[in-house]
Amino acid sequence: MASPRPVPGGFPDDEGADDFVREFRQAVAPVERESLAHTPPLIVLDVGAEEAGYEARVRRVVEALEQSVWDPRGTGDAKAAPYARVTAGRDDELLSGTAARSLLFGLPKNMTPDRLPGFWPLWDSVDYIRRHADERHAPGANVLRDHAHEQLRLHRRQRREGHRQVFLWALGGGAAPPAGGLRGWLLGSVWHGLTRTFPRWCWERRKTALLVRSGRLAHRRYRGWLGRELGLSKGSESVFEVLDEAADRHLNRLVLPPDHEDYELHRESLLAFERLLTRALLEDLTRPPVGRLLPLRRRRTARPLLLVPLPRPDRPEARAAERFLRAFHEEQPHTAHRPGPLVVAVGHPSERLRADLHRPEPCDLRQASRRLQQVSSGPVLVRLREGSFARDGLVVRSCSPRRYRLGGRTVATTVTTGATLGAVLLGVGAYELRVATPPSYACVGGAQSVAEDAREEKIPVSARAWYDAARNEIEKQNKRARQYAARGKRVVRTVVVFVSAPPADEDQTRFDGIIPELRGIALWQRQLNDDATANTTLVPLVVEVRETGETFRDAVPEATKLADQVRAQSGAKDQDPVDRVVGVLGYAQSRPQTRDALAVLDRAGIPVVGTTATADEMQNGAGTNYWPFTPNNSTEARIEAEFARKENIVARDGSATQCVPAGHAVVVRTSTDLYSRSLSAKFAAAFPGTELQFDFSQEGKFAADSPGQRITSAGLLAQQICAALKAQPDSVVYWSARAQNFVAFVNAMERDGACTDRTVTVLGGNELTNVAQTGIFANKDWLRLYYTDHRMPSGDKRASAPTKRFAAVYDDFVKKTTKGTDPWRQDGHAAVSYDAFHALSEAVAGAFRADASVPLSSVRQQLQQGITFDGATGHIAYRNFNAPPADKTLVLLRQVADTPKAVVACGAYNSGPAYRYEKQGVPCEAGAG
Repeated sequence: MASPRPVPGGFPDDEGADDFVREFRQAVAPVERESLAHTPPLIVLDVGAEEAGYEARVRRVVEALEQSVWDPRGTGDAKAAPYARVTAGRDDELLSGTAARSLLFGLPKNMTPDRLPGFWPLWDSVDYIRRHADERHAPGANVLRDHAHEQLRLHRRQRREGHRQVFLWALGGGAAPPAGGLRGWLLGSVWHGLTRTFPRWCWERRKTALLVRSGRLAHRRYRGWLGRELGLSKGSESVFEVLDEAADRHLNRLVLPPDHEDYELHRESLLAFERLLTRALLEDLTRPPVGRLLPLRRRRTARPLLLVPLPRPDRPEARAAERFLRAFHEEQPHTAHRPGPLVVAVGHPSERLRADLHRPEPCDLRQASRRLQQVSSGPVLVRLREGSFARDGLVVRSCSPRRYRLGGRTVATTVTTGATLGAVLLGVGAYELRVATPPSYACVGGAQSVAEDAREEKIPVSARAWYDAARNEIEKQNKRARQYAARGKRVVRTVVVFVSAPPADEDQTRFDGIIPELRGIALWQRQLNDDATANTTLVPLVVEVRETGETFRDAVPEATKLADQVRAQSGAKDQDPVDRVVGVLGYAQSRPQTRDALAVLDRAGIPVVGTTATADEMQNGAGTNYWPFTPNNSTEARIEAEFARKENIVARDGSATQCVPAGHAVVVRTSTDLYSRSLSAKFAAAFPGTELQFDFSQEGKFAADSPGQRITSAGLLAQQICAALKAQPDSVVYWSARAQNFVAFVNAMERDGACTDRTVTVLGGNELTNVAQTGIFANKDWLRLYYTDHRMPSGDKRASAPTKRFAAVYDDFVKKTTKGTDPWRQDGHAAVSYDAFHALSEAVAGAFRADASVPLSSVRQQLQQGITFDGATGHIAYRNFNAPPADKTLVLLRQVADTPKAVVACGAYNSGPAYRYEKQGVPCEAGAG
């Protein structure tokens, strides 16, 4: 009698399974620790909806992946990497707690554990609120604090079995020593205060600084994420007062029975708590920083792995699993730090879950393996074929992160002892050196004003002539591209560029970067045509420039027209193939109308590569078809805040040649402007000394929730800022409003004259590049100006060879096509549009090699897989959806006369691992979050 065939096992051998298994192990335990810096996407492995054998299929995939995290050389529950199987048992379960508990046990020997200092107080408080919901009133902040602290004592007691009770009293307060009468009352009061009230008050203060505060006392690793998330001010509200307020909002929902008509409100409350706890867990599971003396920081050599088996969608516990995945999906992009865990869900996602994850398009395991190495690129849905379960699969070998022979305490003790001895031996010498060497007050970039050695008048601008010259070059290159198509056997397609209105006069040109932007587009189109002469795998591109009115006011209607055109072209047989649109370039400004236009193009499936729009909010609603090109405002604001508070940029009181770091900031914004509102809010959150905020709008339009004083007059703004600078001389003016408003403010300061006897330091965003280099501030000898840009000045010795080549080509083009002095030789707009067009053309060429018809879906896929090259703005490396290229160049410039000087250079202005934000020190490392 033949023996029965064994049940197949191992990871299902579907198409691309070997690639996926290899990249999965690399994502959990990379060879280089630096690879932990990127955030992997949420992976959903769909095993099919068939009920027969559903649990067996889920169990097979989960157990196959589990093999990679068990230590083959260990015994019992020894793990090779931090791991948790997050299994749902009830529909009202919060699985973030299940994940946290599992991660605490069975850690690899001598690897740094995750203590989760922010998660556990929140978890214990939420658990108490849920268990006492029947009492129908909020428990109170002190009750939540005492309960959470008592749980901390219990955890410590479990870990330190055998310690004496007196030590437990010192940790948080045991009972008072027995005594009676007046003596007993006094002892009880003193003992209770010393061992219970005071330690818990101190502990509450630490947790509040950790989670709520964002000032100087905040923990650097957390930066008060809970306070920022809830929009809390710098008041005295503690973390447990925040949780008690949350209890007030949710108590009535938590007690609703399952058969109640409003039971959906109960589920909303559970989701709110799950999101809060998941965010706390993600904040705690960040990679510890390295590069300092604490040895345990280097011991996270593997990424935490969370496997989530999905029950059948009709099972009640499926809601708990889906709720956790939805919370993870929503909170992962907002964590203050990266990388966080790798989360893999196994099962059949319900229609509800797919909607919560924004309906990711299914892909195979090979495509999923590529996405594993991309940064937070949105959920990945893989549908495993049924046939792959009918045969034996792949064995997933155990991960091999670095292991340590010595325990962390041994190493820490050795380092501490050595450091102490060194401090003792060097203490006297260091003190003498400090006394002998006075602190440096040298100003970053020099003490000169913008008027130093400047020309006597601003650079004249020939607005219409320069604009027409750029458009004429584009039309010239369009004719060349169409000639390629006319000769036959060459595929030519069209790219649409959306710009604002043509400049009406000289002043408007200074406030809009449209001319250098079009120059950059024309130069790359010319380069592409030149290269296509010999390289038949390239696709020459016709550029169609579409104007959308002043400040992009008609962006949405124009985007709608293009979307209708693209939908019609898919079924049109008589259309010239050259006119088929394969992508969009442009939207140089972050405005509500440009953000809404991106949503229109996304629904039509049109890939868009941005240029100089930087607001994070531009990506909200833009879907996965928008690739921004420059660093987001959140990155820029963090770097500028770190620069302002640590570098000597503000004139020292009483000195015109010495500088100190900024102790305070006066923030100027325009609340109805998406760019300004976004940048100013993020800077204010990152800079601990933000004291005053002004909402400046010459049109008198303000957002309803705008913080700060509303001002419509440039003269009044100048007076208010002048008064603030006199009250706090170490203040920097942070300018996030548009360039036109900045010129009005500077001129008003000059007319008023009250502050022009002192040096005023202004730190601004990339918007100021539009006017800073045009010589408009030639006589403002009181103004010291710093601002951001996206290209290294060509004369800087750190500039890359491609940057210098582009500068030479740009200068030659301007010299041959225009007359007069060009004010934008070092401006980043031209280089950004040049590289952005380069990236889009690379995607089109890759799509052509995959499918000669160059469908939009192929162009999107090429962008999703990543575009890499060395360009005019530095090294370009697209690695994920809805995010700028990794470590994109950001430069802080100091304007002196007509020449900008790079005082800070962050990111990949050259290629190589040394050009990552996190490796470049202050202030660049602040942009790595």
